[in-house]
Amino acid sequence: MSNRIEDLEIYALSELFANDIWAIVLQWDHFAKDTIGKQIVRSADSIGANIAEGFGRYHYKENKNFCYFSRESII
Repeated sequence: MSNRIEDLEIYALSELFANDIWAIVLQWDHFAKDTIGKQIVRSADSIGANIAEGFGRYHYKENKNFCYFSRESII
């Protein structure tokens, strides 16, 4: 088992997802970007951020909580 976050498949998928969301939102007009676009981009970025933060935790329960946070960012 690797000790690198970059080797986790779910982390790589979350990064691809966030990049796709960024590309979509960049095509919107200014008003849509400023209102809903910022929220969607932050949510997409927080998926990978929460996975990474949980990955660095020592206890399983802490990691599990960050995985829950990540899952909630998708919804």
